[in-house]
Amino acid sequence: MSDSDPRLSYGSYLQVGRLLGLQRPLSEPEHHDELLFIVIHQVYELWFKQIIHELDAAMRSIDSDDLLRTSKRFRRIDAIQRLLEQQVDVLETMTPQEFNQFRDNLNPASGFQSVQFREIEFASGLQRPNILNQIELDPQQRERLERRMAEPTLYDRAKSLLHRRGFAVDTHDRLLETFHTIYTREDEYYDLYLFLEELIEFDERLLLWRGRHVRMVERMIGAKMGTGGSSGAAYLARTLETKLFPELWEVRTTLGNSPAYA
Repeated sequence: MSDSDPRLSYGSYLQVGRLLGLQRPLSEPEHHDELLFIVIHQVYELWFKQIIHELDAAMRSIDSDDLLRTSKRFRRIDAIQRLLEQQVDVLETMTPQEFNQFRDNLNPASGFQSVQFREIEFASGLQRPNILNQIELDPQQRERLERRMAEPTLYDRAKSLLHRRGFAVDTHDRLLETFHTIYTREDEYYDLYLFLEELIEFDERLLLWRGRHVRMVERMIGAKMGTGGSSGAAYLARTLETKLFPELWEVRTTLGNSPAYA
């Protein structure tokens, strides 16, 4: 490499210059806390990108019956989800009065419009086609979400794995019975038992982050409308009622009691 050739450096590899130029507050004069708000949400989007990357790898591992590699992917996803929740602590160092001094500049932008978060939901099994008509999407983003809706979800792939192992998954009741069998005979089906626990951990961590996000939004804006036109904290609270793997939660009611399935 000659002296005139550009050499790779920490900054050029990570494109630090471009990265640090992406935070552009809109408040005039610039409010001190708007930079924090932008950084937090940009970091969320970076972690969403990594979660999607890991989810895709996990689903490929499930399809090939490689549960050890699937477990490795979910360990990383779990660690990222914990970080997402902890970021709320940083955001909450900003008071409601401080947020309200630049909040109006955000209209009509909203976290509701995060395409990557919707992609995580769609890939995991929470698919709501009406969302496509409620957020502004460019053609590439729309194609991405439509492709996710057409592909087998994480839950679909988990059921296919169980079916390949000889379990019935075609109805709600049979799926519950399958889950009950695996949980009550965990020594016999230990790899599947751990796999189901990884799924429930993923779902629970998503719910915990949602719950923390709801309380943070309520702490910041109370019952105000969201900047994107949603009902704010009230809308977010309704999302806590939705689980990715409902039968996997439901089966817990049958465990430890008289056998529910014979």
